[in-house]
Amino acid sequence: MSLADLAVVSAMALGCAVVVGLVSLVVLRFMSRASLVLQLCVIALAAVLSIAGGMWLAATAMFVTPGDLTVLLSVAVIAGVVSLALAAVLGRALVRNSRQLIADARRIGTAEELEGGARHSNNEFAALADELSATSRRLAESRSREERVENSRRELVAWISHDLRTPLAGIRAMAESLEDGMASEPARYYAQMRTQVDRMSGMVDDLNELSRIHSGSLRLSLQSVSLYDLISDVVAELGPFAQSRSIGLVGDGARELTILADPRELSRVVGNLVMNSIQHSPAGSPITVSARETDDGNAMISVIDAAGGIPEKDLGRVFEAGWRASNSRTPETATSRSGGAGLGLAIVQGIVHAHSGRVVVQNVPGGCRFDVFLPKIPVTA
Repeated sequence: MSLADLAVVSAMALGCAVVVGLVSLVVLRFMSRASLVLQLCVIALAAVLSIAGGMWLAATAMFVTPGDLTVLLSVAVIAGVVSLALAAVLGRALVRNSRQLIADARRIGTAEELEGGARHSNNEFAALADELSATSRRLAESRSREERVENSRRELVAWISHDLRTPLAGIRAMAESLEDGMASEPARYYAQMRTQVDRMSGMVDDLNELSRIHSGSLRLSLQSVSLYDLISDVVAELGPFAQSRSIGLVGDGARELTILADPRELSRVVGNLVMNSIQHSPAGSPITVSARETDDGNAMISVIDAAGGIPEKDLGRVFEAGWRASNSRTPETATSRSGGAGLGLAIVQGIVHAHSGRVVVQNVPGGCRFDVFLPKIPVTA
């Protein structure tokens, strides 16, 4: 066969293949909702028809004898049957994998965690199954985290309601006594009422601060802050309260350590940590507040107490809003700089994060240690 004849045969085969391919595309379009098995069979059949059509055209052009055409068509039919069988087998495997992935997707929607390791017919489906398993794990973690947050929110609302109701009841009782003229020492009642009002104001301030932190509306007024001076001011402010409970409060740190921060908010961080330690420390125990430069050139503020430490199971909840180390509701333990509503440490974490820092807690012999890590120049600056 000459090159010209070969070119003619090739053109016939190409034309036949194009026509069969276009017809197959139309058929597949109408079968868009059909099973994947049928669609694969259509593709296999299109390949066989293209070959058979090319052979027939070659025979009509006298390039292939009728006897040869019969042989070639027989071979094409046998190949077509085998191709259709393979397409059906592959299609059934793909359909089975697809149904399994659909079932896995439904299980994810019902909050059921998936287990990986299932076998699939190809790498693509296996990768998709692994991704579904990973997504299931992430969703489970997210649901667990959301559940903890929701439980924390409910506890917070319950505790806030309790802590507000207690001083309100006391104020009402004292007001009624004053109205009825039953108060033997009105001046003492007035002082107690003012103390209770201050306590409730502190709780409301903390709720407002926590709301600003969670909503992202906390705005820092950054300026150069000497950590030594800041710690000294907090120790001087809370020293009398610590002395009233026979607790030794000591401040220490590098005098030259200065960072860019909001002095008011950072003072609140240190004050809340110190007050938290004072509330839970036994009489006669020490509390040390210090600041130093870390190896990476940033700053670290540490508050170390001898309050007995925190149970290991609760270390991960320390900074949750509403978490408390004790269910005590006595006025002595509930009154604090942080309002007694379990918001102090949550506010600490929010303010530290706003400064592009982090705060961690760990148990040490006899107590616990809070470390606040702060960059000298926050990212938010």
